[in-house]
Amino acid sequence: MVGVHTPKKDNEPLLQCTHHMCPIRVHWHVKTNYKDYWRVKVAITNFNYRMNHSLWSLAVQHPNLNNLTQVFSFNYKPLLPYGSINDTGMFYGMKYFNDLLMEAGPTGNVQSELLLQKDKDTFTFKQGWAFPRKVYFNGDECMLPPPDAYPFLPNSAPASLLNFPAFIFLLLFLLSVW
Repeated sequence: MVGVHTPKKDNEPLLQCTHHMCPIRVHWHVKTNYKDYWRVKVAITNFNYRMNHSLWSLAVQHPNLNNLTQVFSFNYKPLLPYGSINDTGMFYGMKYFNDLLMEAGPTGNVQSELLLQKDKDTFTFKQGWAFPRKVYFNGDECMLPPPDAYPFLPNSAPASLLNFPAFIFLLLFLLSVW
């Protein structure tokens, strides 16, 4: 029996239950593989029902950030901790557009696309290369799987099972038998 002075219990969860047990998800999706460029979609989702992240920041370490050509709807500033090596960058929201990451729900998501140029001497999608090495959201490190746990992405289209001369030979053989 509930007493008169017992406070009403709020049974609403504070966080959405997720398999990764983190209130934020940073999703890095290799969207398109062009001949000279590749496009990535970055989405940040808030799973906390009672917290907004105003003036959020996302620091990313990726070996191809030195070839970043365009960022579509986040602000970006390269961080040069090692002088000439540009593999770390800071992403943050555009003022009055997406600088406020709202609480969980339909508005609890901000996203952008990045366009990166390929360096033919060093570029490859092999062994998780397309994914960041480290990610920090508002200064807190996000745990990432090791590079060998990422799915292997193709560098090119699969070879055709039947080439043209073999097709012609098969066609002529079938016509002669028929």
